[in-house]
Amino acid sequence: MASQQPAPFRFTGLRATEWCLRGWTAAVFFFLYAPILVLVAYAFNASRLNIVWTGFTWRWFEQLFANAPLMRAASNSFVIAVVTTALSLVLGTLGAWLLHRYRFGGARIIRTLFTVPMVVPEVLMGISLLVLFAAAGVRLGFATVIVAHVTFCFPFVLVAVQARLHDLDPALEEAALDLGATPWQAFWRVILPSLRPAIVAGGLMAFTLSWDELIVTFFTTSAASATLPVRIFGMAKVGLNPMLNALSALFIVATVAVVLFTHYLRRSGRAPTSSLRSQP
Repeated sequence: MASQQPAPFRFTGLRATEWCLRGWTAAVFFFLYAPILVLVAYAFNASRLNIVWTGFTWRWFEQLFANAPLMRAASNSFVIAVVTTALSLVLGTLGAWLLHRYRFGGARIIRTLFTVPMVVPEVLMGISLLVLFAAAGVRLGFATVIVAHVTFCFPFVLVAVQARLHDLDPALEEAALDLGATPWQAFWRVILPSLRPAIVAGGLMAFTLSWDELIVTFFTTSAASATLPVRIFGMAKVGLNPMLNALSALFIVATVAVVLFTHYLRRSGRAPTSSLRSQP
């Protein structure tokens, strides 16, 4: 019996479309990440001008950590982001739970008002908060920056927690109440652990938005409470400084490390579940 010969390779229209999509995806990723790779590479450039490579150096990193204003601004950004995240988690989680648990008139209007800070232009929000603080006689500083950041950060937590609440089985709370738990105990021991993924996602979003915010912070900060984005913006207006490349490179490394760590936690979290399911 004669052996069958493999069918000749045919570059069909479907395969051509597949290769075109692959090429387009590669081009998009190149467009997104090529500038970042160039920035990281020039963070180690010995030349002060970011147009000619003259050699490898660690000098810009040394100058970065020796720059007291930048380190102070980074400390301010971290403190403001942590406090903003904590307040946003409390307000967003409790607000989402109240809107989900209780029915009252005007709930739809309140939900709409909560989402307004997410879509309002940042310039408009910054100016309006500045006018509010000026009319109330409040001096600009850490408190005003935190209030401004919480204003537009906690709606993201609220939306994330609301989406998770809609997927929860209402019988969980009823079962906890039937077993003798108070409403607060049912929320703390049953509902809150189920909301943990949404709370973590909302907290990461709030921290990132607070750390990265420039426009609203520019209108509500003082010289003593200036954050890192405000300080970087001031340095960039003067000219391109190699220390900014070094600072950006550190941020990129930190971001990649957080993403890898999150991926590791997700994989380790699935491992026990899969092993339990495989047992008879």
